[in-house]
Amino acid sequence: MNARKLFGIVVVIALVSIARVASAHSFPEQESPSAGATVAAPPAQVSIKYDAPIEKLFDSLQVLDSAGQDKAAGAPQISADGHELSVSVAPLNPGEYTVKWRVVCIDTHHTEGSYSFTVQSK
Repeated sequence: MNARKLFGIVVVIALVSIARVASAHSFPEQESPSAGATVAAPPAQVSIKYDAPIEKLFDSLQVLDSAGQDKAAGAPQISADGHELSVSVAPLNPGEYTVKWRVVCIDTHHTEGSYSFTVQSK
């Protein structure tokens, strides 16, 4: 292989790698309570750890009961490293809850999603 072709291949690989990094989004790595979990005791807070830092000004984290009422007690908080979003919740009764989240990665890409967990009856 000649030097010109080798250089071209290296440039293409570099550009693809840069494009991958530039299009990064923040997605959940870990939830607490976890998605689909049934917990014996109601949690005092709900938190989501993301795979990339999130922007502090554009976060949203709701904990909705079966009637659609938000049980979040206060504004969501972001950890010092920008990877975890959490919110305290009011006392939760037994039942299913939906966590809805929306964040903006520090590179300005928007992601959102939801998951459910259940608080077990006593």
